[in-house]
Amino acid sequence: MAIGSGLGAQVGIAAESTYGTYVAPTKFVEFTKESLQLKKVTAQSQGIAANRLLALAARRVVTQRSGAGNLEMEVTNKAMGVLLQSLMGTSVTPVQQAATAAYLQTHVLADTVGKSLTIQKGVPLTTGTVTRKNFLGCKVISAEFSCEVGGMLTATFEIDSKDCEETSVLAVATYPSMAPFHFAQMSLKTGVYASEVARNGIRKVSVKIERPQATERYYAGQSGTKAEPIANDLVKITGSIEGDYVDTILDDLHTSDATTALVWDFTGPLIAATHYERFTVKLPAIKIDDAPPTVEGYDVVKPTLSFTGLYDGTNQPSIEYMSTDITL
Repeated sequence: MAIGSGLGAQVGIAAESTYGTYVAPTKFVEFTKESLQLKKVTAQSQGIAANRLLALAARRVVTQRSGAGNLEMEVTNKAMGVLLQSLMGTSVTPVQQAATAAYLQTHVLADTVGKSLTIQKGVPLTTGTVTRKNFLGCKVISAEFSCEVGGMLTATFEIDSKDCEETSVLAVATYPSMAPFHFAQMSLKTGVYASEVARNGIRKVSVKIERPQATERYYAGQSGTKAEPIANDLVKITGSIEGDYVDTILDDLHTSDATTALVWDFTGPLIAATHYERFTVKLPAIKIDDAPPTVEGYDVVKPTLSFTGLYDGTNQPSIEYMSTDITL
């Protein structure tokens, strides 16, 4: 029996071969919070019958089913590949580095068609019995990564789901030994693409990647569930950089509206040779939107600059993930 509280909960993930078709979870993530739930649309018959004062329960029908919610977690040195692939879109095979235990995943921005997940969550009753809810056809609609002084690198994945069923059995959760990326491992670089230079005074960074999709593709003959969402707008990449006002480099970029590349990196312990655990966001082109520094009192000036990620005409944004994971 599990612990009869959130301490006994679990979340397992598997990539689907066919959108909305259950695949038993093979990866189990250590999450901090989730809000995945079934969404249903109902219709109630309004037929009039002599002297009937209430609508008949038997005349209520479920006309549409779907699921949605967020999955929040710390970004760890293992088991992140499936979620990153679903966000970025490229089909990724980890590449072994020389003959070491290090494997590099390079997730380049691409269309996410065909990239869906089964996400199974186990929710404990107070008795310790764990109920299962299997969310099928899960698409990552957005993800936001953030890290600040003294904190972990965190991620919030926004999920859209085709349906939720409770018949497939609860998988036995197994977790590899893993550790989170954190502030002490963080660096931020800007400058010419592939020649970026480290910036000083950075205290907090966040990056959000949004994948707008048509999530209302309900058609006849689909039993009230949707067809796979497809991209229906440009990808949106935004973020913010907070730091002490130690130089004018980022401020000048705001003033001139010049383009710069951004590399946000977390480098962890050595795996082997020259290969370290690593999580790196690469944005080949960003523009600083606001704000110039303002003095709000006696303390050190701490501007927060928001930015927009754009296309430089050649290079796509990417997330690189170095770990000992042989497969996603």
